[in-house]
Amino acid sequence: MKLITYKSDDNESIGSLELDEIVPFGDDPSLPKDMLSFLEAGEGAANKAVALCKNPKSKISLSDVELLAPISRPPKIIAIGLNYADHLEEVRAAGREMETPVVPMIFNKQSLSASGPYQDIHDPKVSEMLDFEGELTFVIGKKCRHVPKEKAHEVIAGYTIANDLSVRDWQLRVATFTIGKSFDTHCPFGPAIVTPDEISDPHNLDLVTEVNGEKRQSSNTKHLIFNCFDLVEHLSTAFTLEPGDLVLTGTPGGVGVIEGKFLKNGDTVKISISELGHIENRVIDEPDSTVVIE
Repeated sequence: MKLITYKSDDNESIGSLELDEIVPFGDDPSLPKDMLSFLEAGEGAANKAVALCKNPKSKISLSDVELLAPISRPPKIIAIGLNYADHLEEVRAAGREMETPVVPMIFNKQSLSASGPYQDIHDPKVSEMLDFEGELTFVIGKKCRHVPKEKAHEVIAGYTIANDLSVRDWQLRVATFTIGKSFDTHCPFGPAIVTPDEISDPHNLDLVTEVNGEKRQSSNTKHLIFNCFDLVEHLSTAFTLEPGDLVLTGTPGGVGVIEGKFLKNGDTVKISISELGHIENRVIDEPDSTVVIE
């Protein structure tokens, strides 16, 4: 299944995307109404959804809805740094001494950075160094701890695409990356959570990032230093993973900071991964409406 969250007539619903049509899960009243609850409901809900997709009661045209972030507020957004050999080499070439990681480099993005696959992203008021990072992302489907690598596939609900947007001056002014990675709207992801049975091999998918139609990143997930299953084992050694957690697996070479090509108002960033589709987001100046005091 290609699990999606969508808005129609101001109502948010979940379903499965089948080509250019949606099978609405609301046709089975026993299924949860939001994606996080659906993932938390486990195999029972998933099996009911599969049965519904095989014998749908109705379908909705994709053109009649707006696709939202598959999970509106993920419990955790975990990201991995320097996890492609070509990205590591370009960082070294830019003058930074970096050893090949012997364990994954882990940081967090705040949950409110999550945004939709086609939603506008904000160029912050406080920086002119907004950068893109196209990334394969996996979504946890089971509460788990101490998962061995050979069983890691059992706890992954599916795969999706994310842009690990980075405010480089805020990221690099301190040793920890969190604040420079966590600005609002700076984790667009989707368009769907594609279940593992629909993917030939998560570690052999082509990834391309384009800015205004110009190809900036082109790689394949086979070049990950630590693959998805390595990451599940490593992360779950330290803390419990929960349904709905996102893990952004790292970005390949070609990021804008290397050549000083930062994003600006009016730019469009498109990230495509084979078998998963694409996300596409327009950059706008951070609006004044973001100033909120309650």
